[in-house]
Amino acid sequence: MTDLLSIVSASDKRRNLLILLNNGPKNWDEIKTALDVSSTGMLPQIKILEEEHLITREEKSFKLTPMGKVLIAHLGPFIKIVELFDKHKKFWNDHDLSALPDEILLTISDLGNYQILENPDEYIFDINPFLNNIAQSKKIKGISHTVHPKFPDFFLGLAKTGVPSSLILTPGVFNIVKHKYHDMIEEWLQIATSDLYVSKDDIKFSFVVTDSYFSISLFFNNGVFDAKHDVVSYDPSARGLGERIFSYYKKHSEKIDALD
Repeated sequence: MTDLLSIVSASDKRRNLLILLNNGPKNWDEIKTALDVSSTGMLPQIKILEEEHLITREEKSFKLTPMGKVLIAHLGPFIKIVELFDKHKKFWNDHDLSALPDEILLTISDLGNYQILENPDEYIFDINPFLNNIAQSKKIKGISHTVHPKFPDFFLGLAKTGVPSSLILTPGVFNIVKHKYHDMIEEWLQIATSDLYVSKDDIKFSFVVTDSYFSISLFFNNGVFDAKHDVVSYDPSARGLGERIFSYYKKHSEKIDALD
């Protein structure tokens, strides 16, 4: 590790200050308030960054030097993805991220301020919390590698209220709903705001994105679906990620206009 990289990455205080100043010059009081630091703890870090010509003083404010601007512009995305994985390191190590195409995986930091929701064992088959989260949505897009008995009636009910919904099913799930829920799916397809697609290949995750919510459920590395955990985010960037996921798989799917 080079000295400069060590100086930036080895101290949360220095790194956070650089990120803060990337938004513009800040005076001492603004720095202390934004970073929740004391003079005693922060002044030595400021001195180091000044000595490395990454920040400079201008009257009563601190700002990034040109070198500091270049460094944080490239370091920022790296810090963002490191923080994302480090937040729940075991979860990411245990789950199969290879199911996501590279063009999606490389932007996974767009999950932003995500949470890992865990369903207790006694509620592992309880789909109601998930349905409650999307019940008030104004639009829904999603991919399902499985089908819960409540899904057809739930999505049909939303469609009848005018909520646009687009779903991509795996070939196996499509065969199940086509036979088990034939009439419901036919009725759903007759609604102008409902679109159904069948992926050309199996998809090893399920996800949903709405106008306010993103959730994805992954498989473990051993090939078993993790029914207990959902990765959830309400950040706009996560919703953008969801739109890109759906767009990618829509291009690799066949549109279904009718079951017969």
